[in-house]
Amino acid sequence: MKSLVPVADVESLPPGNARTVEVRGRRIALANVDGRFFAVADRCPHRAGPLGAGYLDGQVLHCPLHGWGFDVTTGACDVRPDQPVACHRVEVRDGQVWLEFEEG
Repeated sequence: MKSLVPVADVESLPPGNARTVEVRGRRIALANVDGRFFAVADRCPHRAGPLGAGYLDGQVLHCPLHGWGFDVTTGACDVRPDQPVACHRVEVRDGQVWLEFEEG
């Protein structure tokens, strides 16, 4: 069963930025692309770099360790198409960013 979990205030993450949030023991990279929020797994499949600590260029979030880029709208990797990251549905309401998360 899926549920929505509040993870951040909208104003705490300005456009063009990303950061890591922890949800039920799992780390998620949250990104603000021109006022639209996206969430992907925080772990780069290359060397486990924390994607939330990387830099956002448009809708591509770059790993801080080796620069692999991930499209936050799809999870696709620009260097290795066979190494995408998982995406999570995000909803914004009442000034809060909510993340859809699997129960259990």
